[in-house]
Amino acid sequence: MSVVVYTEFEEGKFKKTALEVASYAKGIANQMGTSVIAITFNADDTAVLGNYGVDKVLNLKEEQLNTFVASAFAKAIAEAAQAEQAKVVVLSSSANSNYLAPLLAVHLKAGYASNVVALPTSTDPFTVKRTAFTNKAFNHTVISTDTKIIGLSKNAYGLKEHEGAATEEAFSVSLGEDDFGVKVENVDKATDKVTIADAEIVVSAGRGLKGPENWEMVEEMADILGAATACSKPVSDLGWRPHSEHVGQTGKPVAANLYIAIGISGAIQHLAGINASKTKVVINNDPEAPFFKAADYGIVGDAFEIVPELNEKLKAFKASNS
Repeated sequence: MSVVVYTEFEEGKFKKTALEVASYAKGIANQMGTSVIAITFNADDTAVLGNYGVDKVLNLKEEQLNTFVASAFAKAIAEAAQAEQAKVVVLSSSANSNYLAPLLAVHLKAGYASNVVALPTSTDPFTVKRTAFTNKAFNHTVISTDTKIIGLSKNAYGLKEHEGAATEEAFSVSLGEDDFGVKVENVDKATDKVTIADAEIVVSAGRGLKGPENWEMVEEMADILGAATACSKPVSDLGWRPHSEHVGQTGKPVAANLYIAIGISGAIQHLAGINASKTKVVINNDPEAPFFKAADYGIVGDAFEIVPELNEKLKAFKASNS
């Protein structure tokens, strides 16, 4: 019996979400009195996983798996889980993991709970807390199948370091042409900036900035904070910013530790996309803007005065603490 965790490896390093799901898997393993086995694909160095509670790494080296193919990845993870007699498999809530989780559930005849935000409240019956209704509520779900699959929400558990080292074993599976029905021919990265999906801090702006020519101060704040930039739907519809930055129910969800909204009134569709973020800061000159009801901190005032001043204060703070 073990807990198996899928750790995503990309561009020569493990993603932050991989370390978070490893931390979470260690928490479950402690509850169940068992060990954590990680499976990864074509990783160069797996030592860091030991720092987050992984006892053993199955490193599958297969050139065909250099790019993500859900059917092949699901089959490989299923074989690893069966080989290790796993009772629990933990995945992140990345786009790739959300895609492969149902396929994995079919392979393992397992129950799958997505959007999980905490360790199980009970392992018998196996009960997890999840978000529901686009993060407006929580529910407690009992998974009754012999094998359980958990999709952990981003930033819900955090990184928890442990003293220890992981051993590494080679692992192989028999993959055929049928496992590669969909092939990725190339992956183009538009920029080297922090992506919304992986960002711990997101600086977002809306029509209150009046035009794309005023985004320089938003990008400056993002650079200072090491944050990703984002925008509301009207802004991307107007072509002021790329659609890849559109946050909301019809755009990308954000689960950042800090979400700063500048000149965004707070339509319900936008709020649904950022509800999972932990701390929300709003800057708006309209004190009646709906976003203030959802915010942890709010500043009522002109963004063109407040943001530049905040940027100067942030730069001074960084300089004095470097």
